Amino acid sequence: MKDKTTLLIASNNAHKIAEIKKILNGRFDKIIGLKEADIDCEPEETGATFYENALIKANVAASEARDCAVLADDTGLCVNSLNGEPGVYSARYGGDHDSAKNRNKLLEKLQQKSDRSAYFQTAVVLRYPDGTTFAADGRVDGRILERETGGNGFGYDCIFFCDELGKSFGEATEEEKNAVSHRSRALRNLLNKLKYN
Repeated sequence: MKDKTTLLIASNNAHKIAEIKKILNGRFDKIIGLKEADIDCEPEETGATFYENALIKANVAASEARDCAVLADDTGLCVNSLNGEPGVYSARYGGDHDSAKNRNKLLEKLQQKSDRSAYFQTAVVLRYPDGTTFAADGRVDGRILERETGGNGFGYDCIFFCDELGKSFGEATEEEKNAVSHRSRALRNLLNKLKYN
């Protein structure tokens, strides 16, 4: 069922916005990012969990755009042998939104570790103008490679080997990644919740 409203994605990350648009295609009348909506907001992500950070972003964006639904997500890479690092600090682990520095720091910290198992986790929050809120999450398991592989994707994709695909997200096509990714699973779980509301 199509939602007769505009969906604002509370993000300036062009890769993330494109990914979400593809997955939610046809669900809303119109899907836009913060830049398209001419909204400038970068809330401080002070939450201890992905859900808390997603909720912070959704609420701040909703206060700027009162007439549309807002979707926010928080995503991170969790490495088991590093007690879940980088986790909620994934985007600023080695340098604020500097993907190369983030990857390099993680690879350095894993040099002496035999256990390289890891997972991507996403929490999504959808907030309607009347304050009604839905949340869902998604996860995909894998391991951290010893070096970057493939030129697709963004962030940590080129060092994350996805067990289900048998290749890194950096080697996967957009379609392959969207079929199994943490973000697509969170969004599909969200869509399932919306079916019954």
